[in-house]
Amino acid sequence: MSVFLELKKVKRTGLFPAFAGAGLLAAAIPVGNMAFREDVFTSMGGSSIKVLMDANWQMVAMLNVFMIVIGGCIVYHIEFSDNGMDKMETLPTNSWGIFFSKCMVLLSALFLMAVLESAAFAFCLWHWFSPSEAVWIKLLQTMGLSLVLAIPVMLLMAAVSSACRNMWVSLGIGVIGIFITVVIPASGFLSSLFPFSLPFRNLCSMEDGRAVEFLWGVLAESVVLGTAELAYLKIRRNVR
Repeated sequence: MSVFLELKKVKRTGLFPAFAGAGLLAAAIPVGNMAFREDVFTSMGGSSIKVLMDANWQMVAMLNVFMIVIGGCIVYHIEFSDNGMDKMETLPTNSWGIFFSKCMVLLSALFLMAVLESAAFAFCLWHWFSPSEAVWIKLLQTMGLSLVLAIPVMLLMAAVSSACRNMWVSLGIGVIGIFITVVIPASGFLSSLFPFSLPFRNLCSMEDGRAVEFLWGVLAESVVLGTAELAYLKIRRNVR
């Protein structure tokens, strides 16, 4: 029930229209890139899905991460406005349940973006390449993994936003996190586990077996972030 309640709360914020708009913008990247540089990409050797992802995924992932940052700020800003969070904590509510519900709302909004992006990649494959059945399966696996890899940064931004009354503070932290990904080397596996860096990885560019390692990394980070948020929420409630 808490998830449906959170969905009602975000209706007036424009969260889903914003994610839909960003999804359409992200979907336009591969289509536009292929339309203007068709000869370049169609003449490349190798898997068509790998060519498409290597050429477009970094920009698409940047939009995804940026929207996660914005979305995390929005879902908690509505609680802090008019001291709603203070009033809520005087009631016998489950703060962890609220946090989990907000993360599910963010994940559903990100899923909407992923659907639009998948449709764009599928159109590019169908229109400019001659994909086999294996390519379609690879596309589904790639987009599914992209959603999983976005979970740590989503949890992190929701946790940061739950601790910051001022939305601009949490937004600033998120933007700094995005810029840090430019500094962190992309070659090392451990550095790739930085939450803001994970969404920039795509299955087509990974070595064999590396996807499983990333999944274990996502699981570990999710447990750590979730536990840290649970501890913070308990401390905050007891202090107040």
